[in-house]
Amino acid sequence: MQPTILCLASYFKGGLFIEECKHLGCRTILVTTQKLEHEEWPRHAIDEFFMLPFPNLAKQPDITYSIAYLMRERAIDRIIPLDDYDVEVAADLREHFRMPGMGASQARFFRDKLAMRMRARDKNIPVPQFTPVFHYPSLNEYMTQVPGPWLLKPRSEASAMGIKVIHHSDELWQALATLGDRQSYFLLEKFLPGDVFHVDSVIWDGEVRFAATHRYGLPPMTVYHGGGVFASSTVLRDSPLDQALLTINRQVIEAMGMERGVTHAEFIRSEADNQLYFLEIAARVGGAGTDHLVEHATGLNPWREWARIVVADIQGEDYTPPPTRQDYAGLIVSLARQEWPDTSAYNDPEVVWRLHKKHHVGFVVASPNYERVQTLVGAYARRIAQDFSATAPPLEHPPEE
Repeated sequence: MQPTILCLASYFKGGLFIEECKHLGCRTILVTTQKLEHEEWPRHAIDEFFMLPFPNLAKQPDITYSIAYLMRERAIDRIIPLDDYDVEVAADLREHFRMPGMGASQARFFRDKLAMRMRARDKNIPVPQFTPVFHYPSLNEYMTQVPGPWLLKPRSEASAMGIKVIHHSDELWQALATLGDRQSYFLLEKFLPGDVFHVDSVIWDGEVRFAATHRYGLPPMTVYHGGGVFASSTVLRDSPLDQALLTINRQVIEAMGMERGVTHAEFIRSEADNQLYFLEIAARVGGAGTDHLVEHATGLNPWREWARIVVADIQGEDYTPPPTRQDYAGLIVSLARQEWPDTSAYNDPEVVWRLHKKHHVGFVVASPNYERVQTLVGAYARRIAQDFSATAPPLEHPPEE
């Protein structure tokens, strides 16, 4: 029987996942919002396209009613979240409709920063010192024992959205007063300066079948709050750092109980002790062009492999990732002052991908040579900052229309 995959998309992403599902013989359904109607979805690979009238797919009971209505005439095999904000929604829907896949409790380990930190700490995985924002005496004790600065983080936002740097206890109490009843949805943790890395993985039966390590040029929080050019590049293969990242990544994935799917995990190497600390993990493909970065370094695209995993799971088959290569790649992305930036002067033969998006500029460069990629990433980041870069005020939460 032809499998039917229902995809939830709060943001425009995941086209390669949909295309691969269709290529593998699936019937595909996309559920998104009206504001995304005119995006360049791969409509040739979408059998049914539904735009919901409410702006947030997490709105209950509306989303459950909507999916239940679709299921009256359609036998849906899997519900897949294409964006981080859809992970918990999909988990709740699976619970409600008793469908296979990650349920609501486990989904928290991939969305709720407090849940994932507590789980990691329980499994002896290093994390920055943290505390929930529940009990005021405990907060006072924490700030007495752990020197600032600290980060006040939303527990379930994506990337660096909504994070505030807190230097003194008075700042914290003022911030909590502003948050009011929402303060329990935050956590407080020690700010650790250092290099930030991401590891993108493919998991089957609890085993990491593929993983690629990359280092951010600037920490995402720095770019998000202060502006600048976002960059990431492949870590030197088989180096002690590469091996350490692969090891802690496997430990985190095992701790969180991921059985099948893809993950995007972030780690920081503290300047103070040179140790790797776990920051967060998501049960989805990395954003901002990360899939292109991984693909041009290894030959494997996480979106396509995620689709292959889902279909193999439905059909009761085994999954084996394709052969990969050991090249190096770098990703450079920035907001642009120009509506459609002219990037024709960025014409090195190592340029293998260009971002096509209003008021954005971006590239992936790739080479078998590690040093060549590092040189290009540094040069392009400086040139982009001069030629195109613009900044926008950081958002406290996702925009709704």
